[in-house]
Amino acid sequence: MATTAGVALGSLTYHFPSQTQLLRESLLAHVSEEVKRLEGIAAELRSSATNAEHVAIEVDKLARRAVTSYQPIAELELHLHAARDPELQDASRRCLDAYEDFAAAALEGFGVAEPKRHARAVVALITGMTVRRLGTGQLDAPGTADALLTLLKGTAARTPLDGGG
Repeated sequence: MATTAGVALGSLTYHFPSQTQLLRESLLAHVSEEVKRLEGIAAELRSSATNAEHVAIEVDKLARRAVTSYQPIAELELHLHAARDPELQDASRRCLDAYEDFAAAALEGFGVAEPKRHARAVVALITGMTVRRLGTGQLDAPGTADALLTLLKGTAARTPLDGGG
């Protein structure tokens, strides 16, 4: 009897008529778990007892998890498949929104002005650095940290685009 991950092929094809549907359901389950986890961390970071040191610890945990797990691959698969499968676009958006909310909570904890405004750029930078890491096989945590620090320093600068000098 043919099996996939210890599950009889007949059981898989009964519940999932196609590989696309199996992948879709797997990605949706991942998003549900990840969004719930991120919402919990963001709520904790916004609690009155949170300080910058605690925020740094939570950010470090998230970064270490991204380097030591398959989670970034699952999320990149989600976003790539959402480009081809409109049924996944809402899940992709929810996942990115949760990361942006986490980033905003972390930025708030670090005392960054206008954290929601800068959260999307932080998530885009981390996602881009993750693509680079996965594509090259280089565990470039210092490069990611340097890029993030550069971005955070820039949040304090005023530019001609926002009326500054």
